[in-house]
Amino acid sequence: MSCFRALIRGLVAFAFALAVVDAGATSGTDPAIGDATTQRLLALDPAHVSASDVRDVLAHAPAPRIILIQGSVAFVNMEPFAEFLVAMGYPAERLKDPDGTVSRSSFGSSTELAGTLAWYYEREGMVPLLIGHSQGGMLVMRTLHELNGEFGQDIPVWDPVSRAALPRTSIVDPRTGAQRPIVGLRVPYAAAIATGKLMRVMLGQWTMLPLLRKVPDTVDDFTGFTLEWDPIAGSFPGAEPYVATGTAHVRNVTLPASYHHIDLPNAAPLATNRATREWIDHYTPGEDVATAPPEARDAANLLHAADIWYSVRKHWCLEAQRLAQPRGGA
Repeated sequence: MSCFRALIRGLVAFAFALAVVDAGATSGTDPAIGDATTQRLLALDPAHVSASDVRDVLAHAPAPRIILIQGSVAFVNMEPFAEFLVAMGYPAERLKDPDGTVSRSSFGSSTELAGTLAWYYEREGMVPLLIGHSQGGMLVMRTLHELNGEFGQDIPVWDPVSRAALPRTSIVDPRTGAQRPIVGLRVPYAAAIATGKLMRVMLGQWTMLPLLRKVPDTVDDFTGFTLEWDPIAGSFPGAEPYVATGTAHVRNVTLPASYHHIDLPNAAPLATNRATREWIDHYTPGEDVATAPPEARDAANLLHAADIWYSVRKHWCLEAQRLAQPRGGA
């Protein structure tokens, strides 16, 4: 038995090492994190990560994968939002599926997505972050409820490389080295952008109607973005907010009426404009800030882009710090 436990510990340590190597290789940095960088990483305040912190510290640390899920209309995908994240400093390879795409269909299976999250967690030590636009937000919510056991207790591990279910419903938890079921796995951060109930009715997604605004404990930090007077999502002033059913930290953000549902993923130009990029770098949720810097000519989609980037770099920092702790990867 002691030999078996030693083998498990060795395998988990090897998986953690692969995660570090992969993160470094895909971000174009040295995969080995030196002691000085580790100390700088552990000294960061996740709630206040600056642009220089991203460039000089986080860029040299492992990053959790981000799964971007597009809406129901295929030509409106999440590629521009992926370009925004990369331009802000996120490692491009951590946004890609095994086939190289960065925008996932929202007509996929929540069971497969939940199994995919477990597959990545077992191998990399970090659960991917989830961001969905329109119907993609519905798939985010359905996956969180899937992980909560709402649709069954047995979720098979899904291999995204071979695109096949594996013959098991549990993984070796890289934090403990023990077997654990997929049900109950927690996502560090998830977001739903302009996801309404109207299209759930029109598309016959009846099971999600009572669950769409209820955030279970299978996510640590969740943000729901609502666009008022949105005829596509069916959202109007005073629409039902997202609420936590337990311990999840949930925020509701109302987007400016000047934004347009179909154009919401188009955030790439914000990272290349000096004024909007500076505003994004200094944005903190809850602070009394204007909706756009006065010198920016086109600041559409600025609010949710800044809010998501704040949360992404916060959880990038948190996950990297956890792995850097002496017991974090073992």
